[in-house]
Amino acid sequence: MRTAYGVETVRSAERELMARLPEGALMQRAAAGLAAACADLLGRVYGRRVVLLVGSGDNGGDALYAGARLARRGAGVTAVLLAPGRTHAAGLAALCRAGGRTLTAATAQDVETGDAVDTGDAAEDAVRRADLVVDGIVGIGGKGGLRPAAAALAALAGESRAAVVAVDLPSGVEADTGEVRGAAVRADLTVTFGTHKPGLLVDPAREYAGSVRLVDIGLGSVLPARPELEALQHADVAALLPTPSGESDKYRRGVVGIAAGSSRYPGAAVLAVAGALRGGAGAVRYVGPAGAAVLARFPETLVSDQGAAQAGRVQAWVVGPGAGDDAAGVAEVLAVAAEVPVLIDADGLRLAEVGAVRGRAAPTLMTPHAGEAAALLGVAREEVEGGRLAAVRELAGRYGATVLLKGSTTLVADSGGGVVRVNATGTGWLATAGSGDVLSGLAGSLLAAGLSAVDAGSVGAYLHGLAGRFAAGGAPVGAQDVAAALPGAWRDVRG
Repeated sequence: MRTAYGVETVRSAERELMARLPEGALMQRAAAGLAAACADLLGRVYGRRVVLLVGSGDNGGDALYAGARLARRGAGVTAVLLAPGRTHAAGLAALCRAGGRTLTAATAQDVETGDAVDTGDAAEDAVRRADLVVDGIVGIGGKGGLRPAAAALAALAGESRAAVVAVDLPSGVEADTGEVRGAAVRADLTVTFGTHKPGLLVDPAREYAGSVRLVDIGLGSVLPARPELEALQHADVAALLPTPSGESDKYRRGVVGIAAGSSRYPGAAVLAVAGALRGGAGAVRYVGPAGAAVLARFPETLVSDQGAAQAGRVQAWVVGPGAGDDAAGVAEVLAVAAEVPVLIDADGLRLAEVGAVRGRAAPTLMTPHAGEAAALLGVAREEVEGGRLAAVRELAGRYGATVLLKGSTTLVADSGGGVVRVNATGTGWLATAGSGDVLSGLAGSLLAAGLSAVDAGSVGAYLHGLAGRFAAGGAPVGAQDVAAALPGAWRDVRG
């Protein structure tokens, strides 16, 4: 499992660890890991041109010490100093001893004589000719976008042929929230130290990080047991998946009720049932106006035309996909399902009353996309997309429910303010009509099997994203294809 900790937690852990170590040892560990990652990316170090974009903080020091290591291996290393009077002095001295040179926007320093040399656009030229650019501009405490001079060099690096490596976190993105409020570095690789930071796992910042390489500097021994974010991996999901035994029957495996579809959107019912049947449910009970369409596609479905109250034994309900304006049907499910978990999606999110959701004793899982979340919160969609972590926490608290916020990174938060789960197994091809209906049925079946709302949401998102990748293979994909790929994703996780 990947875990992420916020800035203050990381800083506190670093202070505790530094108190136990010789002075400068922690920075040397980070610099060694950074230099090794840069060398791996370059392939051959000798003769390569490396440019360090160096700010005033410890990230600049990490970059300078790493640059010194690369210079000793034969790289031509140039440090562009964005705050010359506040550069990490020991790191700068180490780079100069190793044969590196320094530049500002308009001047260079001759390494042998120490004399200032007028270079005009030397910094820009160095970036254009570089094989590798190392971003050590701003540390994890940075807020807002880059200042103009740094932004110009970051943009130039992105346009050049150089690989861009960010130190700990791309400069300009916010470590705790994943927000990007201005110009920021777009890295090919981010080398982060000790632990992931939330911004490396949550969009939009995650898009700026590129590949992420975690360097162990010993923080694990002093970080608290509970992180702020966690991301499941195959082994974590496999351990949570329900497995039938020799004594299992359809009721022991879980029966999920699907209240979905309408005369206008019968396909939503079919897709939700498809997700539920491939999500491990022992049986699926369907109520709604799309019974004929459901039976035509899935004859094993138990269809009732008597409403949710007469549907029979159910261990979890899914309500809302394609419901149209059937507020009475949504309210009926919430009333009938007072003692079992309920997943609310799509139209159900619009129709369910806040009080009815907050008043539930049994678990509730809400699954909005950014537009639906924005409507529920009364804000613009852009606000949700730019601050996804804040939005999912606010929704969970407001509704007293577990919330799965869909998107390029799916977030799952409970109302108690616990650890937020983040999932990035999906693909852009999942942005297709009906994909969310499949996810609703899948997560609903996991609820019926006995998983908690947080586990059902995060495991469902993981499998759904993986199935989307398998089904698409880099090409357009439909929701039915995603549902059909779920058994393959399940087998891959079981491995």
